[in-house]
Amino acid sequence: MNRKIDINKYKSLLENIKQEVLNAQYKAIYAVNKELMFMYWHIGNIILENAQWGNKFIDNLSIDLKLEFPEIKGFSVRNLKYMKKFAEEYPDFEFVQEVLAQITWYHNFILMDKIANIEKRKRYIKETVQNGWSSNMLKLQIRGKVYERQAL
Repeated sequence: MNRKIDINKYKSLLENIKQEVLNAQYKAIYAVNKELMFMYWHIGNIILENAQWGNKFIDNLSIDLKLEFPEIKGFSVRNLKYMKKFAEEYPDFEFVQEVLAQITWYHNFILMDKIANIEKRKRYIKETVQNGWSSNMLKLQIRGKVYERQAL
């Protein structure tokens, strides 16, 4: 029995399915980002715990990790130093889990580079999460001193 498709119902079903796909994609990206933040924080702590070995430790670690995981791009000396800084500046893993994992590594990178004050940084993190700012938008907001203007 071949019934004629109700075009309006079909369009509605298609929109629902598209939304399901987009939601699943967002959740997957969020989960991956969260795990990356945890990994970067843990690697940063390992580097901190072995700081007595100096910069050669980071240099060697970078080389060895790149050799072991050639398909992963995040193990440059520069990035490993940011991981160390990340763990140094955010010693509370719960804060990393609950707050910092909501934004990308690049967002965190920008904030560590441009905002020295942790409380100010937290405000930008909150605004980024609430408003869904891209990294470029975050840079613009920092340049425009949105935090200072809001504080007034």
